[in-house]
Amino acid sequence: MLVRAEKQLIKIIEEIKLNKGLVIYTLIDKKLRKLLERGCQKIGVPIVPVLDPVVAAIENYFHYDLATDEPGRQHSLSLGYFDRIGAMQYTLAHDDGQLSYDLEEADIILIGVSRTSKTPTAMYLANRGIRTANVPMVPKVPLPENLFSSKALIIGLTTNPERLVQIRKSRLTSVGEKTTTNYIEEELIKEEVLLAKRLFLKNKWPIIDVTRKSIEETAAAALEYLREFKESKKSEE
Repeated sequence: MLVRAEKQLIKIIEEIKLNKGLVIYTLIDKKLRKLLERGCQKIGVPIVPVLDPVVAAIENYFHYDLATDEPGRQHSLSLGYFDRIGAMQYTLAHDDGQLSYDLEEADIILIGVSRTSKTPTAMYLANRGIRTANVPMVPKVPLPENLFSSKALIIGLTTNPERLVQIRKSRLTSVGEKTTTNYIEEELIKEEVLLAKRLFLKNKWPIIDVTRKSIEETAAAALEYLREFKESKKSEE
């Protein structure tokens, strides 16, 4: 039931008195929340703010303030909201080389060897409304042909090979995999990184070194490249 006014909530509390039971709610307006909580305490029924942990987790992860005192805000969705939802859906569907047939629909395509922060950077950008695909560079596995014909901004992500060895080792340990594999062989990793850089330079794709960058810093650099990319397109028109 959508609640917007105090009088409406008082009537609901009266109904709860007649039909006692667990009250599960989500209210943004602080005054209405307190009124409902006090009313339920007097009646002696349990009350659960069911979405509070979800909202707190989203705010903490994306550094985005969802909770305001504006009731009904969830029913007045902005164009920016739908942009973020669309970008998130696209990015999830195109994570780690999935659904590579429509890369031209992306705003940004991130490409790099394994464990160069492609997925978290893509998700961060998606939360900003940027449709982001990420394509892994895997030894002896060809890249999608349409990658090279895409009109999207393609950004190469690279990192320090020694640092990459440690990250991959930690990854294998965390998932319980054995650590005797080519995946963490330092000489092979150096070759992977070198071949990736050569590809980026050959195709004149901008490169971001993520070695000492946070996800936010990498995303900020990608957004700046996107701004320059769009300005360059406009000047060509």
